[in-house]
Amino acid sequence: MVEKETKVQRYERYKNSGVEWLGKIPEHWQCIRMKHLYKDVSIKNRPNELLSSVTQDRGVIPRDWIENRMVMPSGNLDSFKFIEEEDFAISLRSFEGGLEYCYHDGIISPAYTVLKRKKENLYPVFYKYLFKSIAFISELQTSVVGIREGKNISYSELSYSSLPIPPFPEQTAIAQFLDDKTKKIDEAITIKKQQISLLKERKQILIHKAVTQGLNPNVILKDSGVEWIGEIPEHWELSRLKNHMNMITGFPFKSEKYTEQGIKLARGINVKEGVLNWKDTRCWPKVEEHLVSYLLADGDVLIAMDGSKVGKNFCQIKESDLPILLLQRVARLRPKKLLISNFLYNHIVNRNFLQWVEMTKTDPMVPHIAPADIKNFQITIPPLSEQKEISSYIETASQKIETAISLKQQEIAKLKEYKISLVNSVVTGKVKVC
Repeated sequence: MVEKETKVQRYERYKNSGVEWLGKIPEHWQCIRMKHLYKDVSIKNRPNELLSSVTQDRGVIPRDWIENRMVMPSGNLDSFKFIEEEDFAISLRSFEGGLEYCYHDGIISPAYTVLKRKKENLYPVFYKYLFKSIAFISELQTSVVGIREGKNISYSELSYSSLPIPPFPEQTAIAQFLDDKTKKIDEAITIKKQQISLLKERKQILIHKAVTQGLNPNVILKDSGVEWIGEIPEHWELSRLKNHMNMITGFPFKSEKYTEQGIKLARGINVKEGVLNWKDTRCWPKVEEHLVSYLLADGDVLIAMDGSKVGKNFCQIKESDLPILLLQRVARLRPKKLLISNFLYNHIVNRNFLQWVEMTKTDPMVPHIAPADIKNFQITIPPLSEQKEISSYIETASQKIETAISLKQQEIAKLKEYKISLVNSVVTGKVKVC
């Protein structure tokens, strides 16, 4: 665990920096306008240099370091700007974090501004942390121009902002301190993310075993005949989903007639991994007669049929969500009398459903699953009494696991907050580390 109990030290004397975003700084630090420290450079005609990308979370890095690479530019690269290690690139949009540190010589899009230090008494890693501090990012907002979302950062405006300059040995010591501390925090976060992954895997194993073999460890099993289902209890049935549920896809509501108030529309964008997300809500004025059959009911299971996460985006309707109308490209599953809603939902939650989708989905570029493929998914059908017992068991066990996951997520959030606060306090001189 990261040590957060380190005693906070402060400098002996402070002075007013004269800059609102910095406030008071240590008395021996300088404060100078950015235009005297960094210059805008535009070196072109280096087409053979390594093609690089400006990223928010990793800085400026070679494109071949990125797993999911963006579309590679074609044609003449002479107009691309050369950027050296320890330079900075200004992000195209202010919400992306501002100034990104360059880790490797290369060329980047001419749309970016490249900044190079003017003075040797600037330690680049110190400024890497400063430019990512919440205090500096708030200062960036005074230097944005344009009207589009995010807006561009104007260096001609930003160059008038003042930056703190500790003595060079102190800059180095601060950077080394933050390198060490942030590495430990990131390692702690990684461990907690791994723990969350293990908890999610445990939940999947629990659900898979419960819906394929039940809760009785002594039950006699038989071969299901389906490799990815395996053995099932001897008295259970194996059947295709279409035999035990009614399924419809939504109505093609006209987007130009959406309203802010009225009956909520369940669109693909609302169906997330296990939840119905109303962050982006669209409504329909009223339920006309021809729309009655598209009204959802408590317990209905929804599956979004398109998108990169097809097979993962599903949810179960709760009474508190109603009334809702179903939009096209979303499938509604409603069980018949031999299948209860919760047991049906647990089959969709089960990893077997995702494996089925992976085998049957069309077009990797625009992933999609057809209604017929959903209907042909094979499920186990225990007696109703067992379905209820299994569903109750899964709900209780899943809640415990979800509580554990939530606690880990809270711990990660606190570590991230601590990291942000630590960096901000140290680079602005509010906390002394050397």
